[in-house]
Amino acid sequence: MTDVPRWPMPWIRAGLDLAVLGSLTQGPRHGYAIAQRLAAHGFGLLKGGSLYPVLIRLEEAGSVEALWVEGTGGPGKREYHLTPAGRARLHEELAQWRELADTLSEMADGDAGSTSTGETR
Repeated sequence: MTDVPRWPMPWIRAGLDLAVLGSLTQGPRHGYAIAQRLAAHGFGLLKGGSLYPVLIRLEEAGSVEALWVEGTGGPGKREYHLTPAGRARLHEELAQWRELADTLSEMADGDAGSTSTGETR
């Protein structure tokens, strides 16, 4: 069985930075562990060419910090930690996504006092 995203790909890309930040709330993870967590939550199995540019962008923005961890019996890995600025960004952007979802729901349900052209009745 292949991992199939629950959401259309454009939405996954739009929310990927936020999803990566969310994957780090329980503690530090290396890239492969982040990809596994995202896959387990419906984002599909991300390849390094999709994930690592996001991690670099988040690190440059100060939202995550990457530390080199020596391997025990294998190669070392970069481990990503959520910074306080990243946690604040996560909460702020989640609120913005919720506000967008609420607005879209209101539009889909139809405003009680307007027509399809936006005119008030």
